[in-house]
Amino acid sequence: MACHRINLMDKLSDEKLVELYLRGDNQALTVLLQRHLKSVYNFIARSVGRVKEVEDLTQETFFKAWRSLKKFDLSRSFRAWLFSIARRTAIDYLRRKKAVVFSELDNEEKEELFSESIADESESIVEKIDKEELAREMERYLAQLSEANRTVLLLYYNGQLTFQEIAQVLGEPLDTVKSRHRRALGYLRKLISKSRGAPKSAP
Repeated sequence: MACHRINLMDKLSDEKLVELYLRGDNQALTVLLQRHLKSVYNFIARSVGRVKEVEDLTQETFFKAWRSLKKFDLSRSFRAWLFSIARRTAIDYLRRKKAVVFSELDNEEKEELFSESIADESESIVEKIDKEELAREMERYLAQLSEANRTVLLLYYNGQLTFQEIAQVLGEPLDTVKSRHRRALGYLRKLISKSRGAPKSAP
């Protein structure tokens, strides 16, 4: 009976589940946890470099969310709110470890000029990211992006957030998020082509 009820609850929106939990339904919290645990874990793992502390950071994220649920605005996206907490948790960890890696090529004008010169090939690049044999290689590529641009990719492809939700997480305009997404994909495409020894396009 309990499993059946959880299956029914799994069809509810995040915001509805939060509302039910705040009314005293603990199963709603269980459904929320099961729904977002894997994506939050993967997001933090990629953000901090798959260190042994990822599980602790994931637990810390959900603990912070649980502790602040009463303050959550039900008119907002719970997923965006949760990933905002995950992002801050990851950044705090990196600052403590002094391990934030910034790209030497994170020059906004250079990235913009480069990204504007190529077609948006999101699908082909994402397919390459998802391939098992390129996992470690992609980790190195992602580490070369600026923190903000890398976060946009991780939230979009790992967290499956919309651009609007990512804008909420980062506190940036929607157009800025889309621009970061385009520049990050452009830079990854450049790295992939370079590693494959692909011939450069004529200027």
